[in-house]
Amino acid sequence: MDPEPYGINLALQDLFVSQKHLTRILASIALRKNLILQGPPGVGKTFIARRIAWCLIGRKDSKPVEMVQFHQSYAYEDFVQGWRPTETGGFTLKNGVFFEFCERARKCPNTPFIFIIDEINRGNLSRIFGELLMLIEADKRGSEYEIPLTYRVTKERFSVPANVHILGLMNTADRSLAMVDYALRRRFAFETLQPAYHTEKFREYLIEAGVDEAIIDRIKDRISAINERIREDNDLGPGFEIGHSYFVPDDEESPDERWFRTIVDTQIEPLLREYWFDRPETVDELLETLRQ
Repeated sequence: MDPEPYGINLALQDLFVSQKHLTRILASIALRKNLILQGPPGVGKTFIARRIAWCLIGRKDSKPVEMVQFHQSYAYEDFVQGWRPTETGGFTLKNGVFFEFCERARKCPNTPFIFIIDEINRGNLSRIFGELLMLIEADKRGSEYEIPLTYRVTKERFSVPANVHILGLMNTADRSLAMVDYALRRRFAFETLQPAYHTEKFREYLIEAGVDEAIIDRIKDRISAINERIREDNDLGPGFEIGHSYFVPDDEESPDERWFRTIVDTQIEPLLREYWFDRPETVDELLETLRQ
């Protein structure tokens, strides 16, 4: 069965962003080829990523979509190409996940292919992309700019197809990554997702999910008040706010008072204690207000 058509109107049914913002996001990645979605924890970066991909493709089809997560040990050999040991004791040249993805995209030039990188700022971009840092630029795509790869054994040359789009996801509350690689800044457009507690769509979603309106008001008012404290803190700021995804119930959950308190106890409290590890009295004060 063919994948169902997918567009911005369908995407907006699932998301807590405005049509104007989603339209701008889609225009940014279509033009620049490379986009970073950044925001504090819990704003739905991973959730929206596939919907952006499906909107670009025009159908709900995951075949032209790939997703990986960067980390400190992720390397060029994992991403592009490298020598790997074999069962017989020797080594063989193996293509990485992005190399294979580009080869798939090359066979379907009229279909947008979207490569999603979670935690993109956790990886060493220069180490992972190597010479491909030039090839991912929007104006360096196609066979005209193909170059030899580091581990090539023949005269084979490589290029990034024009129909490949890279969508990176970045958590702005990661203390270990105060500075973003300049190479990443220059090659990617940036869009920011923010908590959606005050949006009508978020309220409507919770009502439809069976959340009592009194609990919805507590979530909106009290988490928003905590976020204001976070924004005003010189050691934190907007990048550390608490996203709305913490309070999006699963289909199997009963979104009642117990559900709310469990989220506060097991997710919100640990996050706040990490933020204000040197000011436990501040956390105790905020939690007391939140639990009332």
